[in-house]
Formats: sequence, structure tokens, C-alpha cells
Amino acid sequence: MRPMRSFGGGGGGVGFPSVESTAARLAIGLVVGSVLSLAVRSVGALLVLTPGAVFPGLMLWQPFTYGFVELSPLGIIFGAFALYSIGGGLEMSWGSKRLLWVVLGGTVLAGFLTVLLSLFFPQLRAMPYPGGWVMGTIAWVAYGLSIGRGQTNFWGIPITGNVFAGIGAFFVLLNSLAGSWISQVPEIFALGITFIAVRGGSPRTLMLRLQHWRLQRQLRGRSRHLRVISEERPDDRYLN
Repeated sequence: MRPMRSFGGGGGGVGFPSVESTAARLAIGLVVGSVLSLAVRSVGALLVLTPGAVFPGLMLWQPFTYGFVELSPLGIIFGAFALYSIGGGLEMSWGSKRLLWVVLGGTVLAGFLTVLLSLFFPQLRAMPYPGGWVMGTIAWVAYGLSIGRGQTNFWGIPITGNVFAGIGAFFVLLNSLAGSWISQVPEIFALGITFIAVRGGSPRTLMLRLQHWRLQRQLRGRSRHLRVISEERPDDRYLN
């Protein structure tokens, strides 16, 4: 039986990570980048993701920096808290390297996919995207998916990890309905990236699955040329 993990208080939790952990450094980076962006607006305009500034503007650093910027107080607080607490739980289970690949790497990939999508939807090009909650969403949903059917504790309410991940995805849906799907494009990409990263496995696992699928297709193709041996004709046993 898997132990119950908790978020938002209650017993049986994984505890808070050290301030020297990778999760804590991501949270600190979000706070520093956000405060700097709010204090110096010109710096914030350079750090957030604006698809038209990345291409054709060639500000290629923005998909890497927007994840450390939030422009609302609640976004900063909850984004940093999610990275520190939930990201810390992932780091204890996964290790620092995989945490960076999924949380930070997924945020960067979502940024580049947003830029790519803006080539087909011009209304995205001038949209500024802070990405602190993109990282927070990835950490939230990945944490829930990693638990799966196991139990976690959300503010004193026992739920499964899959429900916990669904709550994170529901926040993205609510923001899309409250505003516009255009404002949630990086988060929408982040949801898909997180599901593939957690449930799809590592790139090596995906490659092995692809090779297995190709081998199965080859075997099925060859089997079509085989003939069934007839019991009435003994010589048929030499046909195959």
C-alpha cells in the first residue's frame, strides 16, 4: 500500500524541501524575476514571452526566461509555493535532474510551441505571456500524475493523485473560460507536455515503444505471406 502524501497541511506529507534544493531555487528564481519585472517594467518586457518578439524579433531568450516571471501578486505567491512544496515533493521522488527536465524543460518547450502557433494565429504575436504559473502547473499536474491512483491529501481532503492533477488542469480551463484561450496557450501546451513526460516515459522509453511498434508491423506484414498447412495434403508442410 502506497503512503498517503499531502499538500496544504495534514499528516503523512512529504515535508518541505531544503532551501538549497532545485525546487527551492526555481521558486526563488520566480520571486526574484517577478519582483525585478514589476520594479523595472522595461526589464519585464524583455523577460516575458511575446511570440512576435521571439520571431521575427529574434529575442530567443524569452522562452527560457518567461518561466521566472509572474506579474500578479497571487501568481507570484502561488507559483512560488507550488514550485517549492509540490516541486520539492517531485524532487524527492524523481531527483533534481528529472525535475529540471520536466518542469523547466517543459516550460521552455511550451514557450517555443506558443511561438510556433503564433505563426498561424497572428493574434498571439503581441500577447505577453508570463510563465511562472506555467512551471507551477507542470509541477502540480506532474505531482498528481506521478501518484496516480494513490492517495494524497489536498487541504485536509483525501483525494487520488489523478484527481489532484485534474484540479490543476481545471484551473487552466477556468482561466480560459474567464478570459480567452489565447491567454492560456502556454499552460495548455504545458498540460500535454506534462502528461507525455509522466505517463509516456523518458525519450528512451518512447523510442523503445516506437521500435516495438515497428517490429510488430513488420511481423504482421510477413505473416500475410504464410500459408496454413493443410492436414489433407501432407506435402503442404514443406511449403512454409
